[in-house]
Amino acid sequence: MKKKWLMLMFTLMLSMVLVLAACSDEGSDSEESDDDATDTEETDSDDSAAGESEAGENVLVVNNESEPTSLDPPIGNDQYSYDVLNNIGEGLTRLGADEAVPEPAMAEDWDVSEDGLTYTFNLREGITWTNGEPVTAQDFEFSWKRLADPDTASPAAQHSYWIAGAEEFNAGEADEEDVLVTAIDDQTLEVVLENPTEFFPSITAMPQLFPVHKETVEEDDNWAGSLDTIVTNGPFKMAEWDHDVRILLERNEDYWDAENVALDGVQYEMIDDSSTAYQLYEDGTLDTVAMPADMIETLIDSEDAFVAPRAGIEFQRFNVNEEPFHNKKIRQAFNYAIDSQIIVDRIIQGDENIAEGFVAYGFLTPDGEDFRDVADSHYPYDPETAQQLLEEGMAEEGYDELPTVTFSYNTSDQHSIVSQAIQEMILENLGIDIQLENSEWAVFMEAQQGLELQYSRSSFLGGYNDPINFLTNFTTDNPMNRTDFSNEEFDALINSSYEEDDANARFDLLLEAEALLMEEAPIVPLYFYNHTFLYKPEVNNIVRHPVGFVEFKYASLD
Repeated sequence: MKKKWLMLMFTLMLSMVLVLAACSDEGSDSEESDDDATDTEETDSDDSAAGESEAGENVLVVNNESEPTSLDPPIGNDQYSYDVLNNIGEGLTRLGADEAVPEPAMAEDWDVSEDGLTYTFNLREGITWTNGEPVTAQDFEFSWKRLADPDTASPAAQHSYWIAGAEEFNAGEADEEDVLVTAIDDQTLEVVLENPTEFFPSITAMPQLFPVHKETVEEDDNWAGSLDTIVTNGPFKMAEWDHDVRILLERNEDYWDAENVALDGVQYEMIDDSSTAYQLYEDGTLDTVAMPADMIETLIDSEDAFVAPRAGIEFQRFNVNEEPFHNKKIRQAFNYAIDSQIIVDRIIQGDENIAEGFVAYGFLTPDGEDFRDVADSHYPYDPETAQQLLEEGMAEEGYDELPTVTFSYNTSDQHSIVSQAIQEMILENLGIDIQLENSEWAVFMEAQQGLELQYSRSSFLGGYNDPINFLTNFTTDNPMNRTDFSNEEFDALINSSYEEDDANARFDLLLEAEALLMEEAPIVPLYFYNHTFLYKPEVNNIVRHPVGFVEFKYASLD
């Protein structure tokens, strides 16, 4: 079996090399996106190709791979957008450089009531927008209510649900006035939570909760899509925007902590082919680049390598109300039939941990143990059990043969190789010849969000330091669900965890919820992510947080 897989992987790698040699317009290897592409009207375009611009000596040049989905904070809910948003914007808090611990940012400090429900944030004096106007508590009130507003249609609206009244407002069951976030005055913001949430300051560091400038937003629906209209408040500001080609940021001299920003700017190239990006790194055009999938094994021990854990997961989604995946045993059979270790060892090659649950490593229980180490392990590779479950599921449905199964993925060299490997595993272990289809990112994501895909690849990046961040994705009607999975017991466990005051009891509820999710199997977990990048020797202090946010505020070039 192993020899056969080794030959398969060699054949797939060789095929990929030949394809890349002939064509360099492969799609991006993207992380989880939660919205459609924004309007990409050209602004200040010089018709230059990616990689051709010469950046200044103190400008860090990186590859963003693709145009941000949106630079409107509640809309740009994906890695392409985060990596820009987190450097042109700032929330009440920002994750620290040394640890992913929230530190004062737009707020200089905050107070918490004895019952843990009311947070009072005190904003800094003199903080401004890039248009020169002051950033106020009213901006945060407007922005957080806008995140929850159903008319905004934010795919990240659930990140407002910590605030009392926000979920009801988002569901159309309450009014904006019922969302309990209030600007007491220009410098004071009061927030009342649904339940005590000790990690709320970590949530306020997320880009989705960054403030927006009210007048700008109300004047132009596409305010965040044009260099002429975008208004921000972070350590860098937009200087050039050649859509789908390049974004250039420059240091924001009016930022409250500008004296500690070492770079003059950051240049984001949009190169969606990993081989092309690597060549631009080799010739000195890019200062840092993600390791190409087919070269990780060679590069991971190089002097330029940066490898660190990342709170994210590569997985697959079933539409649980579409045949044949309405049957739980058939879903479980697919879980047992896929050998994630082969995928990690032969394809990804970045020393990743296989996923035997959905919650990633790095979230500690009250006793200081890793949630993943305490949680049960699910679906070890077991072809015999897979075949037995398939037969039982088919008998329950009266199938003589399985309906056609199509696996969908967004175009990228790595996703293509993984998908072919999975296709071979399913054929080998279940006798099912699944079909493969790929589409470019925006088309794929719209179809997945619309529950149009039967069986599809996916990923998720945690945004704050608690396992609920992962598990809440599969509550009924959560926009991140995308499987049509709905389970009253699972929903009740998640809801109880929000209300549970005892930390140990709360984690027990979360452990039980993950076990139930895995038993119901609306997904196939594959592996947990690592950051795998290459940095030129002169690059210092780029901060890549486990939750996926990258900080250039602290970076420098020797």
